[in-house]
Amino acid sequence: MSLAYDVDTDYYDPASLGEVARQRALCADLTIIGPGLLNDENLGPPVVNGCLFDTGKPVLVVPKGAEATLWPRRVLVGWDSRVEASRAVREALGLLCAAEEVRVALVDPKANYNGNGAEPGADIAAYLTRHGARVSVDLLPSAGKSAATVLAQHAIDTSADMIVMGAYGSRRLRERLFGGVTRWIFEKPTLPLFLAR
Repeated sequence: MSLAYDVDTDYYDPASLGEVARQRALCADLTIIGPGLLNDENLGPPVVNGCLFDTGKPVLVVPKGAEATLWPRRVLVGWDSRVEASRAVREALGLLCAAEEVRVALVDPKANYNGNGAEPGADIAAYLTRHGARVSVDLLPSAGKSAATVLAQHAIDTSADMIVMGAYGSRRLRERLFGGVTRWIFEKPTLPLFLAR
């Protein structure tokens, strides 16, 4: 299967970069952000804000050393029953259904809390299975670690090729999110991170 894509090289005033990225992302299915932007504290945040937060379109973040692919064999889905996680799964549905293995991971889930139902992860697993994905659910204890740390270690343990998760935060938290995602990417395994809001 071939994919249609577009690559442009332009020069813009840094002050207008977020708006330019937003306009481009509105007419795209996915924006891919590579290590060059991730390393740039001045250009990275406005591009992420413009593409992810200002459009509702997904972003594939590819850190240095990671292989960018839209056909990963093993995918880890970070699930927390929030709207953002649901959107990330919906936006990644094509690659999730094509993957050999999809692992839905919940960190410290509580039954009948925050939309989890009596069996945490069962609803999203059923949704993905109805679409043809091969799914298993992993309930992970945090043991006092952050959810990001637990997911990153689980990605290593399961030989995941990509992580799919929701990105959430108010306008004031966007800079912190970018810094957190960037820090997480450079401190954790070099895996592509598929984000949606």
